[in-house]
Amino acid sequence: MIENLYKIYLKHPHVQTDTRRLKEGEIYFALKGPNFNGNTFAAKALAMGASAVIIDEDQEIKDDRIVLVEDALTTLQNLALHHRKQFNIPFLAITGSNGKTTTKELVSAVLATHFKTSTTLGNLNNHIGVPLTILSIPADAEIAVIEMGANHQKEIASYCAYTLPNYGLITNCGKAHLEGFGGIEGVRKGKGELFDHLRLNGGTAFVMWDYDYFHSMCTGISKIITYGLKNADITGKVNSSEPFLQIELTSGSKIGSLNTNLVGDYNLPNVLAAVAIGQYFNVPEEKIRQAIENYFPNNSRSQLISRNGNTFVLDAYNANPTSMRAAIENFAKQPNPSKYVCIGGMMELGEESIAEHQGIVNLLKQYTWAGVLLVGGDFSKVDHHFLFLPDSNTAMEWLKSKSITNGMFLIKGSRSMKMETLMQAFE
Repeated sequence: MIENLYKIYLKHPHVQTDTRRLKEGEIYFALKGPNFNGNTFAAKALAMGASAVIIDEDQEIKDDRIVLVEDALTTLQNLALHHRKQFNIPFLAITGSNGKTTTKELVSAVLATHFKTSTTLGNLNNHIGVPLTILSIPADAEIAVIEMGANHQKEIASYCAYTLPNYGLITNCGKAHLEGFGGIEGVRKGKGELFDHLRLNGGTAFVMWDYDYFHSMCTGISKIITYGLKNADITGKVNSSEPFLQIELTSGSKIGSLNTNLVGDYNLPNVLAAVAIGQYFNVPEEKIRQAIENYFPNNSRSQLISRNGNTFVLDAYNANPTSMRAAIENFAKQPNPSKYVCIGGMMELGEESIAEHQGIVNLLKQYTWAGVLLVGGDFSKVDHHFLFLPDSNTAMEWLKSKSITNGMFLIKGSRSMKMETLMQAFE
């Protein structure tokens, strides 16, 4: 059945799972979730001109384009695997607790200067996004970069089963999704499933050597390329991060210094990873430099924004204790004397949530700020003297009432907190 479906895909190589974005000629997969059932939109997809409609619940529709399968999601993943097997090119998988999207973007920018590179769009990095990413890879691609997100064990292993990566990178293993992984050791085991796949299949790993836990995690992998501050194939250091990150490559590369548009010295490993991967694949050093220096972050990830006399570090796409600490510590180094911290609650931390939120509050108490605003989540349950507001809309209205100017703001929180809403106070 997959072979027949693949023949349709070759004629119409575009796949969609949402009729709101469906274009004529695309293949529609009717996926199900807790709050939706794509099968109910089968007739609509046909009316919109879908080339095939894959359903797993009979809709009693008479149309040659209907394909009834046992499970639409599994069929989507199997189709992705079939497409993956048509390629004999490098497939690089990137996962980790923090920085994986930025690393993916930097790596892709570097590789795209020298190869026809196909990569994950945005953060389509879950059980639906990964197969869609694979199915978006054109036949003439020379290299593919696939981002993989996960919040529980066995998830990365399942993605590897149909991505078949021959190269891999884990950015780090931090305190993210502790509830699903079952603690920090569970995080390492879950993220380490990528290294397990590389080990079993003769793959190559790019490893941040400063993190001691990776030394044992990558044991047995046939080829390891290292990067870090010292004792690695590619080494570098931070020259400045006020506000943009400037680094110097100290060994393994002749590039020298790099002036990035990234905020935060915590981005150093992400840049070093892009350099290491670029040099491994023989991208000319000047192209590596240009790609990194011309990369601008977006989508609320470490963006530096100026608006109405104020400066904002907008890092509101996601948050966990590890990334929150790094952001606060970096922000404290900024020379602006009028610094405001606006941070939202951190999700999916399970029974460790209150302790981790208290830890962030304790860190904030170590510095002098012009103001601190805590928004939502378990910040309501910990001991502090800072201003607490229940949600981002309330926080936005409060900030609007203050008419602050010449300030510098850190805005960060978990995605569900919608901390980017605070920017509306300064429009």
